Amino acid sequence: MDQLPNLGREQEMLESMGMKSIDELFSNIPDAIRHDAPLPLRGPQSEEEIWADAQRLLNANVTLDQRPSFLAAGLVRNFVPTMVGMLATRGEFLTSYTPYQPEVSQGMLQAMWEFQTMVSELVGLPVANVSMYDASTAAAEAITCAVRVHGRKAVQKSVVYISCFVPPEKLEVIRNYTQGSGIEIRMIEHLHDGHLDMGSAAAAAGCCAVYVEQPSSFGILDPGLMQLKEAIGEETALIVGVDAVSLGIVEPPGSWGADIVVGEGQPFGIGPTAGGPIYGIFACGERYTRQMPGRIVGLSRDVDGKRAFTLTLSTREQHIRRHRATSNICSNETLIALMGAMHMALLGPRGLERLALRVAAATEATKTAVTAIAGIELVDPGASNFREFAVKLPGEASDALAHLDSEGVLGGFDLGVWWDFMSTCLLIGADERTSESDIAALVRGLSSWVEEAGA
Repeated sequence: MDQLPNLGREQEMLESMGMKSIDELFSNIPDAIRHDAPLPLRGPQSEEEIWADAQRLLNANVTLDQRPSFLAAGLVRNFVPTMVGMLATRGEFLTSYTPYQPEVSQGMLQAMWEFQTMVSELVGLPVANVSMYDASTAAAEAITCAVRVHGRKAVQKSVVYISCFVPPEKLEVIRNYTQGSGIEIRMIEHLHDGHLDMGSAAAAAGCCAVYVEQPSSFGILDPGLMQLKEAIGEETALIVGVDAVSLGIVEPPGSWGADIVVGEGQPFGIGPTAGGPIYGIFACGERYTRQMPGRIVGLSRDVDGKRAFTLTLSTREQHIRRHRATSNICSNETLIALMGAMHMALLGPRGLERLALRVAAATEATKTAVTAIAGIELVDPGASNFREFAVKLPGEASDALAHLDSEGVLGGFDLGVWWDFMSTCLLIGADERTSESDIAALVRGLSSWVEEAGA
């Protein structure tokens, strides 16, 4: 991209700011964080030398395909057929316009309409939007949406209850969204078995919204959540965060009372491994449609009676009418959501069920093998898990992960990063790509670490 040269005009720019020197411009930077010495950079290089250096650095990376991986906390691996990437590059889906402009192609609009339809069927709710940034912003937007709908009639005005198992990073996003809106966040406790404390949840009756996750951040599938809507009442929104793949075998939240369902679409993302792009999902009942964030594609008819897809309900968004905005979401993850729609279409209902069963089977096989190691026990024994489970170790989880890394295994997630009191707990994730040899490598690594820790 061509740049306009400004060499020789530094003094002119400084004078326009009322300054005399570059040092004065940066005078507010503390001396303690200034770096006065020259940067340790090599001299000029040719293009060939730069490319060789780049290749050397890139070759030092280790992909998840090169070693067994049991990463958890949302960093799951996934396999997406090559056809998804090939289809997404077709001309019908590529446009020079941003997705919320009316000039976007009919092909892309139809694909987004299909995406909405699939998400709606998946979660059991009548309306879904085109996508969100991620699960955290989707959860925060769902909470503010619920407060707008229920705020006037709520007995506990501007109060929202959230599961105490919500990961700290997600909770911080929610707090950042709500701190300027006068919304009060209260926590719902869980029992020793990891299930929601329904007694604690009963205190939420009459508030604006309750946010829980199924499965939880520990991978626990809680059957008690199916009675939660009855406990909190019709005038309190039930918001449920989901693992999209789990809905291949788990009853959709819309069928047991959820008013808004959010989640993350990484399992349907692009690329064969974790770390790729993600998108958030947002679906709701009709009561919340006009207050939901993002945008919706609708199906209409043109003057010739042919199907015509168009963006609808977008006038409430910030990019159109800022003073009437119900959300600060001004774009989304349309291209990634498109690929998610393609993947779901290729799987079909039966394929999604088989995918979910593969993940569930891998989770159970890994859990059985790991808990057979003397000295390692489940944090929540007796709970049913999907994709993730937590174990208590006879030492620090960070030490165990370092040992596993030296053995060539990515062993999971140190729960002490989230909660200090869980520094000896490890969150282990499994997926459809987890093999028997992967599990064996994990067991060998953990067994040798336990023996060293005991010594």
